[in-house]
Amino acid sequence: MRTLSKSLSFISLPALALAMTLSTGTALAHDAAAGAAGDKSVTASERPRDDLAGKLTRRVIQRAPSSIPGREIVQVETEIPAGVESGWHVHPGEEVGYIIAGEVEMKVEGRPTVILRAGDGFLIPPRTPHNARDIGPETGRMLSTYIVETGQPLASFVGQHVDKASQ
Repeated sequence: MRTLSKSLSFISLPALALAMTLSTGTALAHDAAAGAAGDKSVTASERPRDDLAGKLTRRVIQRAPSSIPGREIVQVETEIPAGVESGWHVHPGEEVGYIIAGEVEMKVEGRPTVILRAGDGFLIPPRTPHNARDIGPETGRMLSTYIVETGQPLASFVGQHVDKASQ
């Protein structure tokens, strides 16, 4: 494991690849079983709201129940145009992320601000306020896997957040 600072750990690429492979296999098996059983997936209108959906381009790659009761695994590719930020928000579970392209300034409450580049991974604990801003010049792309509470919004804005780490 590579560490950029004492408070922000980064996953090695092989470890992240293994985690992604395991979650992909689980989701594919679930999707195949659901399809064979004639199961109708939850439609977008039935899913809880996602506050970031209107601010960033996000594509849900897969969604499947977790082996952890009351949790689901959601994998999302997010595009952040140069100069755009996500806004301070939280997730109802862990976020395991990987920067595919671009440079992203990541602020996580209680941690120093870091610049993440293509190939860097990051971890954000449940319900921890954070903000990602693409610093350009290209559009930032990240792949995030969330292990979140079933039935909760994937992301919710945190109102009037004060960035304590940069004060």
